[in-house]
Amino acid sequence: MSDAKDEIDFEFIGADLTTAQTNTFDEYHTYEIDWKPETITWSIDGKVIRTLDRDSTMNETTHQYNYPSTPARVQLSLWPAGLSTNGEGTIAWAGGLVDWKSEDIQKNGYYYALFDSVSIECYDPPKSAKVEGSKAYVYTDDSGTEGSVKITDDSTVLKSFLGNGKDKDKDYPSPTKGGSNPPKPTEVAVIPGLSGAGPGLDGKRPGDGEKGNNGGSGGNGGSNPSAPQQSGFTQGPVGGDGNSSGASAPGDQVLQGSLFAVFVAIMALVTL
Repeated sequence: MSDAKDEIDFEFIGADLTTAQTNTFDEYHTYEIDWKPETITWSIDGKVIRTLDRDSTMNETTHQYNYPSTPARVQLSLWPAGLSTNGEGTIAWAGGLVDWKSEDIQKNGYYYALFDSVSIECYDPPKSAKVEGSKAYVYTDDSGTEGSVKITDDSTVLKSFLGNGKDKDKDYPSPTKGGSNPPKPTEVAVIPGLSGAGPGLDGKRPGDGEKGNNGGSGGNGGSNPSAPQQSGFTQGPVGGDGNSSGASAPGDQVLQGSLFAVFVAIMALVTL
């Protein structure tokens, strides 16, 4: 996925037996995307399953190629399409509603995917690329085409995983004291490292840590904060009497999309 919304996908639909499956409990498989200026090739275990030629994507109306051609990053994610809040067609496409009483949900509180490794090998920039450095790329206009990309020596150092090019110094929320409410999961970036959901503050998932807010054995600290209010993308019910999926989620636990989105790598890939 690039900042210009160029996107190359490997999508797996577990309910569709005619497409690639994500069951890795028997053995791991190697999924490969070979992205070149003229051709994109998708392979599974070394066998080519699809090829897209740039020449075949010409839009006669706009006189442009509908072909990914801007620097992109790699993202891996697990998306629950089977939520009752989704449209009927989306739920049917997913193979039905999410089963909140399944073994994985009961054991871990969320669904997850396992990846053995991720590797990225970049091609050299093409001869037509605008190269004025080697550290980063920038867009020189709003066209969103490869011609607007320039490789420069500009540096972008982010203070945290919450930062971006527009707010490089954005930092994590400070650990709370004195019984104040903890940061919401959506306020804490998720990075690989812990089992399942990513870490929150100081390498701990939201909700982990001392329940008594440093109150000691005398119990003078505040009680364990209740689950945060729903904010943004969630998987399943948040609390109260609502149960939109048809089955209770254990502990009415908030499952923010960011908690199980597996963000493995982010890298500028200049291929055109």
